[in-house]
Amino acid sequence: MVVIQEWWGLNDWVKEQARKLAEQGYVALAPDLYRGQVASDPNAAHELMRGMPQDRALRDLEGAFAYLAARKDVEAKKIGSVGWCMGGGLSLQLAVHEPKLAACVVNYGAPPTDPADIAKIHAPILGNYGALDRGIPPANVEAFEKALRAEGKTMDAKIYDGAGHAFENPNNKDGYRPEAAADAWNRTVAFLAKALK
Repeated sequence: MVVIQEWWGLNDWVKEQARKLAEQGYVALAPDLYRGQVASDPNAAHELMRGMPQDRALRDLEGAFAYLAARKDVEAKKIGSVGWCMGGGLSLQLAVHEPKLAACVVNYGAPPTDPADIAKIHAPILGNYGALDRGIPPANVEAFEKALRAEGKTMDAKIYDGAGHAFENPNNKDGYRPEAAADAWNRTVAFLAKALK
């Protein structure tokens, strides 16, 4: 599993998610897209995200995929990705650019809108989104699902009522929704078991 950070950076919460996936039996790799920098306030996170070249981030993720595929303890045809926030969008970008990706989990990440990109996606997709997310409103998720269906592809998306952006992260004091977070995790575990095991 390629585990992709939020805009905060490779912080303890993302490392914990990688450990939780390792406990499920996956070889989990969380690349450090910010090269050692971690933000603790939104302004710094925004600056780090804006300063990260998208093409470099994608190369890092493709490198992580290639590294996992070359390991003897990894079945190269059974590699997936998961990300949250910025990392959710990057999980989808990895699905666009890596045809061998076997599963893609996106947690409140921006979906691609270019039909040419959507046509390149081969991996099954699981999406967890918040109904109150102002950055990625339900209409955007529904438009992405419709575009996927037009290409003969499917997505298992769930939009959680009463949840906004970053509802799975307990560090999001006002927006954390423990029940929705637990459900999203259970959906992720079940989806990955079906797609990768």
